[in-house]
Amino acid sequence: MKLAAIYEVPYYAVIFTSVQTESLEGYGEMAEEMERLGSAQPGFLGIDSARSGVGITVSYWRTLEAVREWKANLDHLEAQRKGRVHWYTRYTVRVAKVERNYEFG
Repeated sequence: MKLAAIYEVPYYAVIFTSVQTESLEGYGEMAEEMERLGSAQPGFLGIDSARSGVGITVSYWRTLEAVREWKANLDHLEAQRKGRVHWYTRYTVRVAKVERNYEFG
């Protein structure tokens, strides 16, 4: 499993936790497209994701402005709408400033 790199601080983490519905038709394709589009956005640094009951996706951004621009991206807005209608029973988004990081391995 590959993890996102360690980035020069400070930067921002957008933490998306979710519980999915049982109907996931089209979800995988949309998730891949959002990762592709997000990674092309100015200020995008990387992403980590895991799913086992509760899904957790953390995307990393250089600035808060980059986070805001991604939130307002029209394709991302459509994916959010589809998520609320079809794929999620619940989700939470948190935005945090990363001031320190380190790694092992």
